[in-house]
Amino acid sequence: MPPAVKIYTLSTCSHCKATKKFLNDCAVEYEFTDVDLLDKEERTAVLEDIKKINPRCSFPTIIIGGKVIVGFYEDKIREALGL
Repeated sequence: MPPAVKIYTLSTCSHCKATKKFLNDCAVEYEFTDVDLLDKEERTAVLEDIKKINPRCSFPTIIIGGKVIVGFYEDKIREALGL
């Protein structure tokens, strides 16, 4: 079974869009949250969660299984996915 993939993104971020495109091109199922499109309360809660795994709170923040990758690094994403 492939690892669960969750990404935190911004709707306007080119690296975030590239990450989603890469995952789609590889036919990887993933959940994503466009943090900038959340309402204020939800955004605050999600940012607190992100800070626990990525203190700089930069995007995209990608969680593959238990591994956290910050930024669009195709080689690291491939490795974490076992591609």
